[in-house]
Amino acid sequence: MGEERASWRRLEAMMGDSQDLILELVREYHRERERSRRFVPGETLVMPSGADLNEDDRVALVEAALTLRIAAGPSALALERELGRTLRRRKVHLTNSGSSANLLALTALTQPEIGAGRLKPGDEIVTVAAGFPTTVNPILQNQMVPVFVDVELGTYNTTAERVAEAIGPRTRGIMIAHALGNPFPAAEVAELAAEHGLFFVEDNCDGVDAKYRGRPTGTFGDFSTVSFYPAHHLTMGEGGCVTTDRPRLARIVESLRDWGRDCWCEPGDCDTCGKRYTQQFGDLPYGYDHKYTFSHVGYNMKTTDLQAALGLSQLKRLPEFGAARRRNWRRLREGLDGLPGLLLPEPTPGGDPSWFGFVITVTADAPFDRDEIVAHLEDRRIGTRMLFAGNLTRQPAYRGREYRVSGSLANSDAITARTFWIGVFPGLTDEMIDYVIATVRDFVTSRR
Repeated sequence: MGEERASWRRLEAMMGDSQDLILELVREYHRERERSRRFVPGETLVMPSGADLNEDDRVALVEAALTLRIAAGPSALALERELGRTLRRRKVHLTNSGSSANLLALTALTQPEIGAGRLKPGDEIVTVAAGFPTTVNPILQNQMVPVFVDVELGTYNTTAERVAEAIGPRTRGIMIAHALGNPFPAAEVAELAAEHGLFFVEDNCDGVDAKYRGRPTGTFGDFSTVSFYPAHHLTMGEGGCVTTDRPRLARIVESLRDWGRDCWCEPGDCDTCGKRYTQQFGDLPYGYDHKYTFSHVGYNMKTTDLQAALGLSQLKRLPEFGAARRRNWRRLREGLDGLPGLLLPEPTPGGDPSWFGFVITVTADAPFDRDEIVAHLEDRRIGTRMLFAGNLTRQPAYRGREYRVSGSLANSDAITARTFWIGVFPGLTDEMIDYVIATVRDFVTSRR
């Protein structure tokens, strides 16, 4: 027996040594790849967005892979706890995407546990016309009616006044995203929601690390959501999360995310409640296995431990990422200031943005149009993006869908016709930013 124990100890030590060697080789591999990178103006693509991944991120992924933790596990639980501290929310549930997080958040508010005031088919939800579809799609997917409001050019956010004007007798909620990391007036919108007895879902997918009136975005709504897609402030490859300060709401989200099951045991655990075979549910036989009892019509929208391991590594760098985004935005803003024909972005009053991109609108009287400047940039290997879907009511997906428009959508139409954005993400260097500035300036001055 003693020899067998000694053999196991030697094997464990060898395995530990092997893992250390593998991870050190991974670090060296990453450094070699980074050493070969260089920026060549006009040849190297200046991306509008992307993940900033360092050697710790690569090691975190490989280390998790070596353990073969292929489902949600310790890293996922640890990331949920750390995100709760960072985002200042009591409950965080990881999901497979930010889009799924939005669907889970709104769907949770339709469930019977909410009571007589739960959201129902036909209820109206105030939202913004100029944005990304997955802020709006959950409204339609739950058979409710979007009420579209316009935004301001410059901030690309709506105003509390527009939201107030949109509230009608059938309005039951508000669901709005912070535009490209620039906060909308979330405090005022939260006050409107409280005054009118409305649910408030805060789509914070683009706004992690931003603040409004000194308070982090994502802390104003009944729910807030985050995306960890590579373009966003933190990445897990794919992924997202739903956050709330209300444990009762968090429990509904957890069930909906995990197939709709009533059990809350973590994967691999059993009988956390101590009553696995001693409860009565619906018309099931008494004592039916709680692990296979379903209290909601749910989904499987969980993440994996591989993704969460990367998320934990990325989360340590959030202050660094936020500082880089702000620095790159300021460099662009100062370098492009005063150019005729371009409306440059502005922070929402009271906001401290954590910029997702640098938005530019070509003015109506400019001697060039958006297509011309975008083509000029793309031809010189500078990536551009539209402001997502522009005016969503003009998109093919929403033809024949029921919705209501409050007021004019003139600015949303202007965005559809004349707005684009360029990158500020942390992977961009000063040399790249200066190349972008010079390219834009060359184009504008040549068109005077």
